[in-house]
Amino acid sequence: MFDLTGRVALVTGGNSGIGLGMARGLAKAGAAVMVAGRDAAKNAAAAEALRALGATADSVEADVTDADAVAAMVDATVARLGRLDILVANAGTSVRKPPQALSLDEWRHVLDTNLTSSFTAARAAYPHLKASGRGRVITNGSMLSLFGAPFAAAYGASKGGVMQLTRSLAVAWAPDGITVNCILPGWIDTPLTVGARAQVPGLNERVLARTPAGRWGDPADFEGIAAFLASDAAAFVTGTAIPVDGGYAVAI
Repeated sequence: MFDLTGRVALVTGGNSGIGLGMARGLAKAGAAVMVAGRDAAKNAAAAEALRALGATADSVEADVTDADAVAAMVDATVARLGRLDILVANAGTSVRKPPQALSLDEWRHVLDTNLTSSFTAARAAYPHLKASGRGRVITNGSMLSLFGAPFAAAYGASKGGVMQLTRSLAVAWAPDGITVNCILPGWIDTPLTVGARAQVPGLNERVLARTPAGRWGDPADFEGIAAFLASDAAAFVTGTAIPVDGGYAVAI
């Protein structure tokens, strides 16, 4: 039921953090994985780590804010690995400033990286996912798809958009046998949140106090949810937004 042997996954931003965690989960379940990101050396290292797990893996350099590069990334996946069954639209970034201090260029960069790239990747992948007969799209939202933060107006807006885009795609593509689901990470120990802890005084203490699990999340916490949502076990699960946050979203 959870076996992904014979399927091919493309993971944007798959060379580190949550993206690499999801890529590992897919690889362990038997999928071949294409890692996409801007840093070719990190991409290659991530692909090598997946091959060490016994998986077929490759990498492609891509700037997800460039729609043409996104289309080329999808084409490269199909050309090298033979097909595309699973898209993990994970690439993301943030600019931590109060909203009044954000420049328009910063705002656009965050939305283009987080939200628009999820759309362009899904659009480019669509014909291949439809041809698969059991296509899967997994988007990466955030707890800030639900909550507000004073230092993350652009990030929160983009991740709220990702959650709503997920629902729209799920409804549009269900007749094509494609499921589309969104994960909502809580506070996860990644290169992105290292900067947050450095820039936001007291953040570490507040996260630990609010999270019932009593710890920051780890990229490994996303291996299982990725494998589940990509598998036949989740064939009737679509349009959902699933927190992966140690209970943060339900704590008072």
